[in-house]
Amino acid sequence: MSTTSNPYRGYRFPAEIISQAVWLYHSFSLSLREVKLILAARGVIVSYETIREWSLRFGRTYANSLTRRRPQPGDKWFLDEVFARIRGKLHYLWRAVDQHGNVLDVLVQIGRNKKAAKRFFCKLLKGLCYVPRVLVTDRLRSYGAAKCEILPGADHRQSRYLNNRYEVSHQPMRRRDRHMRRFKSARHAQQFLSTHSPIHNHFQLRRHRLSANEHRAAREHSFATWRDATGVALVE
Repeated sequence: MSTTSNPYRGYRFPAEIISQAVWLYHSFSLSLREVKLILAARGVIVSYETIREWSLRFGRTYANSLTRRRPQPGDKWFLDEVFARIRGKLHYLWRAVDQHGNVLDVLVQIGRNKKAAKRFFCKLLKGLCYVPRVLVTDRLRSYGAAKCEILPGADHRQSRYLNNRYEVSHQPMRRRDRHMRRFKSARHAQQFLSTHSPIHNHFQLRRHRLSANEHRAAREHSFATWRDATGVALVE
């Protein structure tokens, strides 16, 4: 991590253990207790509440660091929203992915109207030095209305089928939602997904498009970037 001080100072466990726990929790569909069991098999005795604290304390920092290190996203964006019930109330999880499968951002909102779509577009564009060439969405009218105001120059393609390929990218979130027995609040959902999406996506290497050697090289590069992002190399 790009910091002059050691972020792990004062913690009983070394950086390697902390980053490993956060990686396990966000890269796989594991509960905190299952991560605890895996660490125990390696001789690391730690409570699941401590793992939760590590995830909250370091997870978002890791995710932000990975986001800064990723290549510039593609110019073709696939946008979709799925519903989730949080304490019995309907919410929508807005999500954007580029043509390479990279998750651009996630936003939890209670509506799916023009105002909600505009808010999501503004969040996607924040900090970017370019605008997308193509937007691919379903037939929700809110996208078209927001696009005319925020991204008037982008080509907007609407179809119930064009987005099918990227709707499956919601599956990791769906699995985690079930595993966690539903999110406790909209704030909790946003906090978790903002951490989970960049970390989980970082290790999704699109194996079907790579040879064995290319996959191993890409995997090693992902782990090298992870070590750099978590600052493990700096404290070794």
